[in-house]
Amino acid sequence: MRLFLSSALISVALWPATLQAQTTEPPSTPCCGNLGEVRTNIDRIDDQILRLMAERARYVREAGRFKTSAATVRDEARIRQILTRIREKAVTHGLNPDVAEATFRAMVEGFTAEEARQVGH
Repeated sequence: MRLFLSSALISVALWPATLQAQTTEPPSTPCCGNLGEVRTNIDRIDDQILRLMAERARYVREAGRFKTSAATVRDEARIRQILTRIREKAVTHGLNPDVAEATFRAMVEGFTAEEARQVGH
């Protein structure tokens, strides 16, 4: 339940508060008056993404408790499942699925390496 809520927060947080009540689709007209405003919103979203990544890291550490060796950390079937789900959800959110996959692939690789270090100790 918590992960679902976190995902919902990401999609809602992508648009300024004035647009959130109207639609979850990308605005058809510009939402910012200048580049500084665009950058401020990008920084706000990046901060939210980082908080969610930290939450994800806590669950990765928890998963590591259930694995017996570094060799059991990488689960190709699970990685394919994650990336397939992410590509499908990206389309529903109006995001290029290639961008979503590349981003999540990098994140999964980073977390997998961290989990392997944790389990290896």
